[in-house]
Amino acid sequence: MSLLASLRSTRAVVAAELRPPRAELGSTEGMDAWIDMYHGVRTLTRQDVAVFLTDSAVGTQEENNLRHLVNNLGRDMPRDRVVPFLTSKHSLDFCLSYAEQAWQHGFPALVVLGGDRAVGRPRCVEHAWELRREIRQHVPKLTLGGWANPYADAARQVDFIADESFTAEFYLTQIVSHLNIAPVGRFLEEVRRRGVDSAPAIFGVFYYRSANPKTLAALNQFLPVPIEGLTAEFASGATPIDICARTVRAMIELGAQHFYISNLPLLGAASTLNAILERVGAHA
Repeated sequence: MSLLASLRSTRAVVAAELRPPRAELGSTEGMDAWIDMYHGVRTLTRQDVAVFLTDSAVGTQEENNLRHLVNNLGRDMPRDRVVPFLTSKHSLDFCLSYAEQAWQHGFPALVVLGGDRAVGRPRCVEHAWELRREIRQHVPKLTLGGWANPYADAARQVDFIADESFTAEFYLTQIVSHLNIAPVGRFLEEVRRRGVDSAPAIFGVFYYRSANPKTLAALNQFLPVPIEGLTAEFASGATPIDICARTVRAMIELGAQHFYISNLPLLGAASTLNAILERVGAHA
């Protein structure tokens, strides 16, 4: 079953978001990192877990992470469960070529995001939907994923998703947390109220590994981090698996069905994900 078919079925989809090794790593270090990535992706996809692979570029160079994926993941890697990210922090020609290569190399889906405006080169388009529209015209058979932020104004976010210009068959969300769940509830209620279900949502859940103040402060520049709540939960003896599972359970109680877990350790990604899901099930 394809990722999109799974998302549209009654089954829950749990995916992993992994970050490919940095392009600037030395040859030996880079090779070791890609071996770890290969084993991580292979183990996850064998368990029928979809894997989203981020575009770590901030636009300072047009590093083609797709080339690294094709060269390092091998010909026997199931591509139907591997979904690369593409941001608009590249030239338009690069983005269109990337989408074409993704389809030619057997990747049936691509998540297309805007990218951080504050870092690196400007976006090639103002909004991600504009890039998805260009890609749809260039590579019409690609399944495209978009983006939504449940912590922004709920009505406005659903306006974006409901608009035909959204040009996506599914969408990922900003990282959410059980420690700040009310806005997410309002977002889901708005989606249900307006019957916007043509594009399934995959909610982001972060695997916080510690309550290190510097780390949480750095993360807070890119995603909404409930620093005080996390610090209190770690101080009470909660483990990273406990905290991640609490968010998944809270989201299920709100009616969410699909999730991607971000920041899993590359070594042991599958076992960590399984432990989180076991904890969710134990408290369901």
